[in-house]
Amino acid sequence: MSRDIWDPTVYVRYADERARPFFELVGRVRAESPDYVVDLGCGTGELTAELARRWPRAAVHGVDSSPAMIAKAPEGPAFSVGDVRSWRPERPVDVIVSNALLQWVPEHRELLPRWVADLAPGGWLAFQVPGNFDAPSHKIVRRLCRTAAWEDELGDLVRHDPVDGPEGYLALLAGAGCEVDAWETTYVHLLQGENAVLNWIMGTALRPMLDRLGPGDRREAFLADCARELGEAYPREPYGTAFPFRRVFVVARSPR
Repeated sequence: MSRDIWDPTVYVRYADERARPFFELVGRVRAESPDYVVDLGCGTGELTAELARRWPRAAVHGVDSSPAMIAKAPEGPAFSVGDVRSWRPERPVDVIVSNALLQWVPEHRELLPRWVADLAPGGWLAFQVPGNFDAPSHKIVRRLCRTAAWEDELGDLVRHDPVDGPEGYLALLAGAGCEVDAWETTYVHLLQGENAVLNWIMGTALRPMLDRLGPGDRREAFLADCARELGEAYPREPYGTAFPFRRVFVVARSPR
């Protein structure tokens, strides 16, 4: 997983839209007085700070692979740069939260049972991932990366089905002995401005492509191709651009 996959400046532009799934996820975590809470893939840490406010007596630790993100983290919780694939806690964890991270970790299905094993008895694992990889936004990017104009430079960056549906994660974690609550929600974000959907995905889905292309004419040409096709798929109306976005949520409690 790339250390610089995130663009903090672009990412925080949509902080409200990205925060809502976080609060709906942790709202289903019924831990009363946890001692140790970990946010894996914490980004810039504002939402990690919300965990500290919810559980003020807990030791709260945020981990992210991006030094640029950790550099923007607020005071309060402890933060560190690290790869979630190799992360191991020094002691059992009462709550593990992972918000919109695991779609970037191809082997996350193998990680989840290990994280369950890292929980204290009766501990909680809560995560959500985007489930919109069949949406026009992602189909357009995949198709463009495979056209003659871009395949040599970007074709290897195409990803298919990086996450499961709620039923897949339920089966995996129930098989590990957990009580599991799994569901999905489709939000319809109303985005403003020109090239609204392009601006949204520049902070996340397009980062591997933009990092590969670097600054210059090729980057601008790729963005122009994306803008043209995304504008057709998501027309701008006087009130804004409607952008449906499906997310998959899972809250699992380890055996007590």
